[in-house]
Amino acid sequence: MNAKKDDTVKEPDLEYTHYSYADYLTWQMEEVVELIRGKIFKKAAAAPKRNHQHISIKLASKLYYFLEDKPCQVYDAPFDVRFPKVSKEDEKIHDVVQPDICVICDTEKLDDRGCIGAPDLIVEILSPGNSKVELKHKFTLYESNGVREYWIIHPETQDLLIYSLVDGKYVPSRLFTSGDVVESTVLIGFTLDLEEFFGDME
Repeated sequence: MNAKKDDTVKEPDLEYTHYSYADYLTWQMEEVVELIRGKIFKKAAAAPKRNHQHISIKLASKLYYFLEDKPCQVYDAPFDVRFPKVSKEDEKIHDVVQPDICVICDTEKLDDRGCIGAPDLIVEILSPGNSKVELKHKFTLYESNGVREYWIIHPETQDLLIYSLVDGKYVPSRLFTSGDVVESTVLIGFTLDLEEFFGDME
């Protein structure tokens, strides 16, 4: 969530660990925040670096054109993904994140507020301010909720790691770098030539 601050609204306690999606909807904060196991995680207040945004729009565009004649849909941040545990009621959802890019093939999971349930593919583009969140908390969240494929892109080193869900556990790929052609096991037929993809990066 990223909304203009309203002085009449009290900001939430960052140490509290039992917030729900219902609480999340009431917040009006300058920062982008996510909710993992009921605890607030703030993203950097400043806008992401240019290379982060360049990678995001370039990959989202490639996915969009690949999926044009397919039932799957691609979304980029800000876009709320809610992970319900026992109920889809707002008060009982304690995990709400905004992946950089996500692909959802079951359109029944989509509503006006985003996605409720696990996307088929999630891409996170790392930055100095959020690496620990992506690598630690989100890894466990995505694995436990059945996200079938999880891509982690590091703009500074221009590499890509893919976690594929096998029997409920993530299996990592080798580290892909320039010269490699990456293939998704979830979006059959989608490939990414990393030399071309990172070729116009500074």
